Amino acid sequence: MITTRSLTKRYGTVTAVSSVDIDVREGDRYGLLGPNGSGKTTLVRMLLGLVFATSGEIEVMGSRIPRHANRVLRDVGALVESPAAYPNLSGRANLKLLDAAGPRGDRRTRRRRIDGALEQAGLAGIDRRPVKNYSLGMRQRLGLAAALVRRPRLLILDEPGNGLDPHGIRDTRQLLLDLNQSGVTIFLSSHLLAEVEQQCTRIGILDQGRLVLQEELGTLRAPTGRVLVDSADAGRVAGLLDGAVEQRDGTRLVVRHPDAAALNERLVREGVRVSSIAPQIRTLEEVVLEVTGAGNDQVGGPVRGAGDPAVQGSRP
Repeated sequence: MITTRSLTKRYGTVTAVSSVDIDVREGDRYGLLGPNGSGKTTLVRMLLGLVFATSGEIEVMGSRIPRHANRVLRDVGALVESPAAYPNLSGRANLKLLDAAGPRGDRRTRRRRIDGALEQAGLAGIDRRPVKNYSLGMRQRLGLAAALVRRPRLLILDEPGNGLDPHGIRDTRQLLLDLNQSGVTIFLSSHLLAEVEQQCTRIGILDQGRLVLQEELGTLRAPTGRVLVDSADAGRVAGLLDGAVEQRDGTRLVVRHPDAAALNERLVREGVRVSSIAPQIRTLEEVVLEVTGAGNDQVGGPVRGAGDPAVQGSRP
């Protein structure tokens, strides 16, 4: 659905995006992560033909962008940065204008499609208030409705959770999962790592304009080969396992072992009290901080994963 080859964007002497190869397959829920200033929004804008690349290639649904943008974007819904709208008009009126201006504006089905998009975005009871009186969360929902009004095959979303309260974030998450289940491919850029974990099947991470990791989320969630043990007999555990304990903090230990169940069986057989035991799975927060530099605190929110800063893939 989306392919880039050596995609690069420079602003004078500043390289915002550097030789990026993105691969988004049909049916994916692809999450693009990275610190502020890593090039995420610039990349999204290039995919939509809003910014021209300095070099490299972009294909969306098999066609080159921006050359064939007018045709391709008929099947693409997008929400980039702050949603645009005429502030003195109502949300419904804005959607009518947007639909009428588009290449597929069909008056016979317009009302039904607008009603459906407003309902999907959580604005079914919208009144005639002008958009200038909307809250930030309502504006974000309206932007999402605008992305959905033409029933796209591909959704490209930049920070879709901006301004939403926890209920709005939950509703948007479920909406995107439902849309994907119905055949819509999702590409979203976000700082909300916990949401990316729950929504996405594949992950890409940008750092200083470079794609430093691209991997299946399932692969990133693979166990590390270590087991987390909480035991009141932590000293006995360390003695029994003879050097396999890599870290100890009070009753908690990190043990190098491939099988949590087998380790638990051994400890119980030795009469060790085990409060909890589980395979260690690294968080996506740890992965992002590793591949983008441990000193960067602009990306946060715990989810699970593992990665390698040197290549677009994951560490075994």
